[in-house]
Amino acid sequence: MVQRRVNVKWALGSFALALTLPVVAQQAPESLLPPGFGDTPATPTPAPSQPARPAQGPAAPAAPAPAMAVQPPSFPVTDEAADNAAEAQLSEEEMAAQKAKYDLPENAHRSLDRVGPLTPERLGLAPNAFGAQSGQFLAALMKETRAPITSRWASILLRRTLLSAVDTPRDINGADWVAERAWLLLRMGEADSARLLVQSVDSDQFTPRLYAIAMQTYLATADPAGLCPLSAGALRFSKEPGWDMTRAICPALSGDQGSASGALNQAQRRGQVRGIDYRLAEKVVGTGFNARRSVKIEWDAVDRLTAWRFGLATALNVEIPDNLYATVGPHVRAWEARAPALTAARRLPGVEMAARLGVFSNEALVGFYSQLGVDGDAPAAADRIDALRAAYSGSSADDRLQAMRTIWQNEARPDFVGLIATARAAAALPVAQLGARDAANLVAAMFTAGYDRSAVAWARLAAQADGDGAGDLWALLAVGAPAPVVDISGGRVSSFAKAADAHKTQMLIAALAGLSRLNAQDGASLAQDNGFNLGVTSRWSRAIDAAAGRGEKASVALLAAVGMQTADWNRLPPVHLYHIVAALHRVGLDPEARMIAAEAMTRL
Repeated sequence: MVQRRVNVKWALGSFALALTLPVVAQQAPESLLPPGFGDTPATPTPAPSQPARPAQGPAAPAAPAPAMAVQPPSFPVTDEAADNAAEAQLSEEEMAAQKAKYDLPENAHRSLDRVGPLTPERLGLAPNAFGAQSGQFLAALMKETRAPITSRWASILLRRTLLSAVDTPRDINGADWVAERAWLLLRMGEADSARLLVQSVDSDQFTPRLYAIAMQTYLATADPAGLCPLSAGALRFSKEPGWDMTRAICPALSGDQGSASGALNQAQRRGQVRGIDYRLAEKVVGTGFNARRSVKIEWDAVDRLTAWRFGLATALNVEIPDNLYATVGPHVRAWEARAPALTAARRLPGVEMAARLGVFSNEALVGFYSQLGVDGDAPAAADRIDALRAAYSGSSADDRLQAMRTIWQNEARPDFVGLIATARAAAALPVAQLGARDAANLVAAMFTAGYDRSAVAWARLAAQADGDGAGDLWALLAVGAPAPVVDISGGRVSSFAKAADAHKTQMLIAALAGLSRLNAQDGASLAQDNGFNLGVTSRWSRAIDAAAGRGEKASVALLAAVGMQTADWNRLPPVHLYHIVAALHRVGLDPEARMIAAEAMTRL
């Protein structure tokens, strides 16, 4: 793909911005959104209670952690490895013969001008959603973003953005553009989504960067066999010892044990792969047809987890010690959530992390618990499974609510995964004269899955509620409802501030101002009264505001993630939330803006 020249001075300025933006301390993808999410309501008055509507489906399957992401295999790269890769290159005559035999005709190749499985008709963003932004600038943003990010809803939006069939920017190779999007998805815990992108590029158009990300992707999805169709091409470009090990792994998986054993023994003699990394590869070879190798995996001397170790061990159903998961970010647990070789009980920690990060929807989470209940091999989760069954199918509203209380565990600070699990059950519960705390938790649960129109039915209770939970119920509806359904005035915000945590009050003011539910004067005055300034700007805030002014939905979604690089909502500055919500609201992503604001009220 011919790359056009860009203005060097502008490009350098873009990279400077990218590197100085704030860092706050299987099948087609399915939507996490319920039907009707984001539709404009007919009137701003509360809607009647409605039964649960089935969500459209689950999402496909790095917060303190020593590393931003799982690192590539840590074996040394030797001169022998480079020589071995060079030996794999075919002669010009052999290459021509292979091309004539296997390559698709030119008109059958997939274009790199626009890559992504989601179109506007399938909940994707428009092809021009990045506008005329430099591809190198956007790629730098993606590389520098520390994921996972603060907000589950911001992550859901970013996933949708990265999977959209957007135009490839003018100054970046199309395969490299796909690679950076897939790499960010991997660090968000979205292994299956990353794989969808990687598989959208024809293998003869891979670049060294895409080969590197492809290896990470197939390891994250615990599918070493997926590396085999790419092996020959990768060996012509890459010195990565992992690709060299496919010389042994791929023949073994196709039944050629002689070639597999020879390649494995050669790798061992050259010392390219040692220790646990070699033994895992040897065990994969041992799973092939006619193999006679029996390998025991011991983790005692292993001090960290890598993509190679995770991918091969998980594919082999070799249990990884919990202390090694502590050496990587939470996204690796989310990779584990859909690993086909693992039992449901083994996947439980990964599934709950995937739900927390936005990788799993309410429907996917509930479906998993159902499977876990059928398998019966996770006694520790039996109480939650029974309570979840009662929450959805209890004989009375009181029984269903009591079951939800059990799942939430702590009504004053409900478990966030428990709120996600009960979202549709909460949406189906009829409005009743409940205590404000129960009502607030029901509304919070609904907002985790986007049931905003169901939530507004509780506005009538919010108008008269008092005591514990009344402020939270009001705040959730003030920011999360599709249109104002509760009193939103400076006086009401000041009343909330008297009883609420200072940071939560600041975030509420920022969200209401960003959604234009407070006018500029009231917003600025309330912010000043509560210890912060909505007028403070930075290079990041000016960038996201400018992208919103140009109507670039994808740029705004990416810059929103850049502004939320922390695992702790208490460390997110309110001015960041203000600019994020305001930018999303301005470009027509108001539903996502509201759900991010409601998530802040839930998790603070």
